[in-house]
Amino acid sequence: MQKSLALKIIESRLVEGNPKKGQEIALKVNQTLTQDSTGTMVYLQLEAMGVNKIQTDLSVAYIDHNMLQAGFENADDHAFIQSVAAKYGILFSKPGNGICHQLHLERFAKPGDVLIGSDSHTPTGGGMGMISIGAGGLDVAIGMAKGTYHLKMPKIINICLEGKRNPWVSAKDIILHILEKLTVKGGVNAIMEYSGPGTKELSVPERATITNMGAELGATTSIFPSDEITLGFLKRQGREEDYRPLAADSDASYDEIVNIDLQEVVPSAALPHSPDNVASLDKIGSIPVDQVAIGSCTNGSYADFMKVAAILKGKKVDPGVSLVISPGSSNILKMLAENGALGDMIGAGARLLEAGCGPCIGMGQAPKSGAVSLRTFNRNFKGRCGTTDAGVYLVSPETAAVSAVTGKLTNPNTLGPEIKVEEPDEYENAEGYWLKSKPKPETTIEMGPNIKPFPQGSTLEDALKAPVILQTGDNITTDDIMPSNATLLPYRSNIPELSKHCFSTIVSDFRERAEKAGKSIVIGGHNYGQGSSREHAALVPLYLGVRAVIAKSFARIHQSNLVNAGIIPLTFTKEKDYEAINEGDQLEIAGLQQQLKAGTVIVTNRTSGEKFATEFSGSSREVAMLLAGGALNYAAKGVS
Repeated sequence: MQKSLALKIIESRLVEGNPKKGQEIALKVNQTLTQDSTGTMVYLQLEAMGVNKIQTDLSVAYIDHNMLQAGFENADDHAFIQSVAAKYGILFSKPGNGICHQLHLERFAKPGDVLIGSDSHTPTGGGMGMISIGAGGLDVAIGMAKGTYHLKMPKIINICLEGKRNPWVSAKDIILHILEKLTVKGGVNAIMEYSGPGTKELSVPERATITNMGAELGATTSIFPSDEITLGFLKRQGREEDYRPLAADSDASYDEIVNIDLQEVVPSAALPHSPDNVASLDKIGSIPVDQVAIGSCTNGSYADFMKVAAILKGKKVDPGVSLVISPGSSNILKMLAENGALGDMIGAGARLLEAGCGPCIGMGQAPKSGAVSLRTFNRNFKGRCGTTDAGVYLVSPETAAVSAVTGKLTNPNTLGPEIKVEEPDEYENAEGYWLKSKPKPETTIEMGPNIKPFPQGSTLEDALKAPVILQTGDNITTDDIMPSNATLLPYRSNIPELSKHCFSTIVSDFRERAEKAGKSIVIGGHNYGQGSSREHAALVPLYLGVRAVIAKSFARIHQSNLVNAGIIPLTFTKEKDYEAINEGDQLEIAGLQQQLKAGTVIVTNRTSGEKFATEFSGSSREVAMLLAGGALNYAAKGVS
């Protein structure tokens, strides 16, 4: 059989299982990354395992999310992570160095390697021809402890890019076009593998924009070939030795093929409140704009900001617009400062933020009430920006820049000839923000008062009787389950405090309902738990007594996080059974342990007297994890 690129890499890193669609496999993990929003929990879990040495080639701890230090909490988390990094010899990236995905692409991404990261946009590395997967924090901790990562073998979807793109069509427009075509569920349990002559139209940073937003398709990961364009980027980064040519066989077999004609792609935007709610700029029209934010791991590259600077040079930001810029890395910021582009942007009236995630994850720069905010980011979920009634539109840097000047949503093709940016002969690779050391086991771990113990599941009982305390609709995000904003992000290491806000975008009293019930069940619709990889969306419900979630379907990472936490994820065998359940109904499952092993779980609704069938689609290993009370209890038995 002629093989896809993804299958070739998976086979080369396979340590367990058979890489057939739907079967559980284990991969050798070469690299891991964490960021500070999820990292504190990862390293608390790593410490709890009692390991003496990590098993990866490289592990990096980035500080890029919680950098707004309004109190001691974020700084304490950073000190904790830094001390753990010193203990295990993990490379530490100081605040201000930049966004984990941009920095990892610049410094460490290697064609053919396997990277897992405690952030859903880890697939950014697929722009470099590596298998890069976003995972729950506990999976990353286990990856460091054991050097392996378990997952169900995804299907592989080939996205063939054909033709040449039109002027002013960016990589952002391409992935928005794909999202419009496939939706936020189009990549669930799939690897999106890009091929075709259109790939030669894209630089590595542009490819990374597309693989980054593959997370919004629900994809396990996305990947481009490693070719002469990859080699050119690595040469400019000063690490040509990391290059390996990698591509699918010419007649590779795929589970599905999607053809994208680049001639059909036009400058577009994702309208509120979903990345797949896409329309062309011409169709949307020239709506007034209040805020523009340029940056993020999606569009924080050198070329992105050079185009923005060229558009802004000699102009002024509209009086009614607040323009903020946050380059993806300190290296890019330094280059922009030295070549004059930063001065052009500031001269036009742009506000400069440090290199980091910032407003993309709700850490500052919330727009005014009812505002229209254009952002070059990857998500526009309701309230994620910090302002519940704001409308966030996802756009390209070019669209963002010209709209900041005009004060209204504007197609960049109105500027005339397209701006072209040549990659520099070499990229900056400053060392000032990196802390490297050999492992120091004697290091004292710093634990601030805001860092609380994380909840752990208990051995699974054979019978579950619990009420339904919440029933949700489709596409519930991890931001809905555990909101993320500047107020709450400092409490990522304080589960009791976070529990006050669980599901607060849906109901105001979830914690009270959970405390009253003791044990409880949540009912969900399709794609339950989409979005971020944050395991807090499982750990907080666990802390509040949620024992099972029954949904029409789950997002991949969240389903894994539920199992890791010790919460049972079940799917309705017949969707009509979802309609027959009401909040407050008392549900009962008898013989739970044996039913999980069988894969079919019968649930009795004691309130209505009806019975309905559900499925557990996990592996035998995941059944064992649930029986043990979660992945940490299970892993502790075998970690050396």
